[in-house]
Amino acid sequence: MKPLRTLPAPGPLPEESGFLFLLVRRGLPIALALAAFMAAAMHGLGRGWWMLAGVGALAAAWPSFLRGEAFIRNRTRIMRQDSLWANAFRPMARWLGYEDLWILSFCAHNNRRVCESFGIRRARRALILLPHCIQMARCKAGILDDLQSCYDCGLCPVGDYVTAALLNRWEGRISNRSHKAYREAREYRPDLIVAVSCTDRLLKGLTKLPEIPSYVIPLVLPHGMCVDTDFSVPHLMAAMETLVEPRRPGGEIQPLRKEGIA
Repeated sequence: MKPLRTLPAPGPLPEESGFLFLLVRRGLPIALALAAFMAAAMHGLGRGWWMLAGVGALAAAWPSFLRGEAFIRNRTRIMRQDSLWANAFRPMARWLGYEDLWILSFCAHNNRRVCESFGIRRARRALILLPHCIQMARCKAGILDDLQSCYDCGLCPVGDYVTAALLNRWEGRISNRSHKAYREAREYRPDLIVAVSCTDRLLKGLTKLPEIPSYVIPLVLPHGMCVDTDFSVPHLMAAMETLVEPRRPGGEIQPLRKEGIA
């Protein structure tokens, strides 16, 4: 039986602001509102319609200001609106060559609000969602059926994740299909999801599961999409330790893993 490996220290969560997304999501409606109010002041004809347009633009910007409990209570509506903005400006960002930057800014804005909501009152029922592509493509361990079948060879982040999950009694899923991950999340009914994926799937997940608060971590793609991907295990550990109630039991837990290498 292999002993549990020593894990890297999680450290603090990175500071995230989502400035680019917020500049468009909040700045554009406010600019339109100011323009409408100026038009109402300068033109008597149709003043009521200009005022109505200005109030409507401010109402569109208002959800971006909600934080803490207000954000959690209105999470579904807020995320549906934010997702519309993210997807509407995505083609322009792609045309300008900033698609990933745009999506990551949207994710950072989401993460900041999730951290503000769970930083004091932590989640009690959290679920970790990981993609199957973090496993080495040539590895034969059947981690989709049994996470503890990991060989713990250290060549991919799966072994570190399994060790951290065992030590802390985390609930997690590794999935090879997005729709399976969404179904399992809805069946488990967590009050927080910590998800790792590529930028495209992070945007899709936040759009498809607006009712569940989610902290998202982007993958590193050294070999392109869906092949031997990587992610920061310390970042995942920091998110769980900061946002989730600890469940670590007393004593040591030893994994039951099959012998072999990837």
